[in-house]
Amino acid sequence: MKIGIDITSIIYDRGVSRYTGNLVRALGQRSDVELRLYGSSLRQKKRLEALATELKGKSSRNKVVIQSYPPRIQEVLWNSLHQNPIKKVFPDVQVFHSWDWLQPPDKNLPIVSTIHDLAILKYPETAHPRILKLHQKSWEELKKRHAQIIAVSQATKRDIVELLHFRAQDVHVVYESLPQEYIQVGQQLTEEKETALKKKLQLTQPFILCVGTREPRKNLRRAIEAWWPLRKEVQLLVAGAAGWDDTEELGQVLKSPQLRFLGKVSDEELAVLYGEAELLLYPSLYEGFGLPILEAFHFGTPVVTSNVSAMPEVAGNAAELVNPESVESIRKGIKTILGENVEAQRRRLQKMIIRLQLFNWYRVAEETCKVYHKALLLHQGR
Repeated sequence: MKIGIDITSIIYDRGVSRYTGNLVRALGQRSDVELRLYGSSLRQKKRLEALATELKGKSSRNKVVIQSYPPRIQEVLWNSLHQNPIKKVFPDVQVFHSWDWLQPPDKNLPIVSTIHDLAILKYPETAHPRILKLHQKSWEELKKRHAQIIAVSQATKRDIVELLHFRAQDVHVVYESLPQEYIQVGQQLTEEKETALKKKLQLTQPFILCVGTREPRKNLRRAIEAWWPLRKEVQLLVAGAAGWDDTEELGQVLKSPQLRFLGKVSDEELAVLYGEAELLLYPSLYEGFGLPILEAFHFGTPVVTSNVSAMPEVAGNAAELVNPESVESIRKGIKTILGENVEAQRRRLQKMIIRLQLFNWYRVAEETCKVYHKALLLHQGR
């Protein structure tokens, strides 16, 4: 199959960027797929071209076209003027894997699109109204064109069917996996670099780690409340960009040196934090997938996470699942892991290793190709 993929998102260094890059690399290893990588950017065109060349690999079967349209112009061309079709760029493309917020104008081209979560609907305060409007327009276009949708969890599929009213048979669950970037960072950390980062991060006491942008759905206030009675035993370190919750103000009120907000950290710093943490505390109220759970498992770090949304699908029986709306339940989960003896720790680590092996990019590519085949067959049958 000749598969077109919109790789524009890889320049934004977000979760969707790593998903796209890792998926393309995995697809590029398959003999039954020829890639047609498409992207568009004005300011970052050279960077996008370099990334696309790396993703394309050495195979002459794979092709790349990066255009110079900035996002707003591309949106007008595709959404309003219905110009610049993908078929004009790649005449032989059979299926196009789009980014879920902007669709090409080709009416006679099977479309597959990945939806990672619907936080933008469940928590509308997290998005600019213009971005929400673009997504809504894109979702309607995908429905109108009978696109096949990839959801990264059963929880996300339920949301897509219930909130966006896609037909269940058009939504396919394909779980993500741990990005290769995280694996490589851990492998490349020298002992000297690790020691230097521990010193920089002031990791001198046992600590619990929370990760993620500080926004209300991450449930950090309850995490802090659950940890507070344990503060003499263990620190709480929060790694993630400042968002729009009130937890840092709470920290200023509590005035405890045991509660530390690290801000956004590098991949190397995060690898060290995972490796040194007593546990990852991740009691989010809503996630489309929950990648930090797999990140923690990779570094052998126990996890306390929520029993709602997509978290149980990722964590399985390897994590301590808690009610994220109950401070007592979260605290009990923390105490359970902190109180485990050596044998219990060994059993949990074994479960984490087994769980982590269930998620890999080879399987992601395999399942994604099945969705491409279905999109092509449905299109040919219409």
